[in-house]
Amino acid sequence: MTERLRLKKNADRRLKAGHLWLYSNEIDIATTPLKDFEPGAQAVIEAANGKPMGIAYVNPHSLICARIVSRDVDVRLDRSLFVHRFKQALSLRERMFAKPFYRLVYGEGDLLPGLIVDRFDDVLVVQLNTVGMDRLREEIVAALEKVLAPRAIVFKNDSSGRRQEQLGDEVEVAYGELPDQVLLEENGVRFVVPVLDGQKTGWFFDHRANRAWLNGLVAGKRVLDVFSYVGGWGVQAAAHGASEVLCVDSSAQALERVAENAALNGLAEQVAVGESEAFEALAALKAEGEQFDVIVLDPPAFIKRRKDIPNGERAYSRLNREAIRLLGRDGMLLSASCSMHLAPERLMECVRGAVRHQDRHGQVIYQGHQGPDHPVHPAIPETAYLKAMGVRVFRN
Repeated sequence: MTERLRLKKNADRRLKAGHLWLYSNEIDIATTPLKDFEPGAQAVIEAANGKPMGIAYVNPHSLICARIVSRDVDVRLDRSLFVHRFKQALSLRERMFAKPFYRLVYGEGDLLPGLIVDRFDDVLVVQLNTVGMDRLREEIVAALEKVLAPRAIVFKNDSSGRRQEQLGDEVEVAYGELPDQVLLEENGVRFVVPVLDGQKTGWFFDHRANRAWLNGLVAGKRVLDVFSYVGGWGVQAAAHGASEVLCVDSSAQALERVAENAALNGLAEQVAVGESEAFEALAALKAEGEQFDVIVLDPPAFIKRRKDIPNGERAYSRLNREAIRLLGRDGMLLSASCSMHLAPERLMECVRGAVRHQDRHGQVIYQGHQGPDHPVHPAIPETAYLKAMGVRVFRN
């Protein structure tokens, strides 16, 4: 018999609206004590009047203490439901993309909270970010095997979310044999993906459409790609006709991959790298009198929690201000943020202030967000996190 978790009075409103999360302060712990639950156990969620509302997995030690996996209380999260959800997710991606390179499962956006799966053709990279998902790793592998018959499945379990759930880090090949090189193609450009030792799953599919937009504006231009990682923006810019690209990152290992990816596409002559922290690099380039036609700012999240918002906004403002100093008279700035807690209008304000600080004018000509392989759950604002602004910056 499945355990029950009862909500306090009126604590079911968000669930009725479609949300998938329950917080520990919403549980009627007198009737159904949270402390009695084993982390990862599945339970029937009940409204205060006892009406069943869905099935969730539970973590009594987390602020988000339960996550809904089905509205049907007769269903359980098992291999069968994973197969069904993976097929649902796959059908969307196959409609959107001609080639098998995309985020296959985007957590709550695909009704599988706590699970990320990125697809690099026949190699799948999986992140199990919650206890509930971690307990079901064998069922997940079996379901992926059934739906996609991959060559290899990698567990890239080193996210900050796991630490919040009191889970350890682990990176391993969970199934099959990993090829010497994992390749992907994005916007017609090929890349080697560091799935074992790279950031996140090795690649950031979320900016694909934003890169495609910028690719149309770089022909003959001098481009600076700050926080370049393995060259997603910079190498694509070179492939689409940029005369010169400088990729800046603090990781020597990432920059080796930039050079490798440039060479893979016959672009070694156009792409240079510079190992430096971003703010130091921008200051040094200014001191050297360098100027660029196009600058890409795609930093890591400066705001990880609500309390980081003031400091984070100051960092975004400073970053944009320092970059604009390096733009020519009529330049293009691509300013991005993956901080879920930074509202789009606040990024706009950071950029506006930076433009005026340099006594220039700005025209916002593009506003982008995450691609369709990161579907936004309409009841969960947290699933919409990515912002990208294309801004023409010019003098009077």
